[in-house]
Amino acid sequence: MIITIDGPIATGKSTIAKTLAEEIGFIYFDTGAMFRSLTYAILKENVDYKDAETIKNFLEKFDFDIIIDHGEKHYYINKEDVTKKLRTQKVTTLVSEISALGPVREKLMEIQREFAIGVNAVFEGRDMGSTVFPDAEYKIFLTGRPEVRARRRFEEMMEKYPEESQNLTFEKMLEEINRRDTFDSTRKISPLRQAEDAFVIDTSDITIEEVVFKILEYKDTTSTVRE
Repeated sequence: MIITIDGPIATGKSTIAKTLAEEIGFIYFDTGAMFRSLTYAILKENVDYKDAETIKNFLEKFDFDIIIDHGEKHYYINKEDVTKKLRTQKVTTLVSEISALGPVREKLMEIQREFAIGVNAVFEGRDMGSTVFPDAEYKIFLTGRPEVRARRRFEEMMEKYPEESQNLTFEKMLEEINRRDTFDSTRKISPLRQAEDAFVIDTSDITIEEVVFKILEYKDTTSTVRE
């Protein structure tokens, strides 16, 4: 069984998806981390991603893996553990642009669908329910007010990456959130959008636990109706 959780940046997708997966005994996949891993590799190798032939050659050699160590997922690019390097501001600034490239989305979709074979999993991202897994049994779409999401991301960056965030302000983060929302929802390839049959939850004023409860309630209710 596949459950998808989509939505814009800083709606709590990762934490909610991970908590839900643990609650029901499913595997959790953070597809945003996959795109961030690829973006990090492009930055590290100084790849000219705007050149079609260059990005094609890069993707053919792209070696990606996920290894679970003591219950935690670690993301590897060419045998290098890049897990702690994925949330830096450099990666965050570029990841939307990289994710919008057709060859990149095709490559990552191929990898995501391979991971989904024969497992019960929660996939979190931006186009999981609308594009990657259109036949998923349950589709969730999270929303939230930009100001609330900007505050969440700002506080996360200040706590986890204090040195790199020295010049970061709430106003800059809100501007980045709005820019990402516009870019992600208007890109030509697999834009951020709510699947028609998705269950929508606004996470602005409720806790992670309350969101997960709503999803479980929806899942149980829908299962009963289907039976």
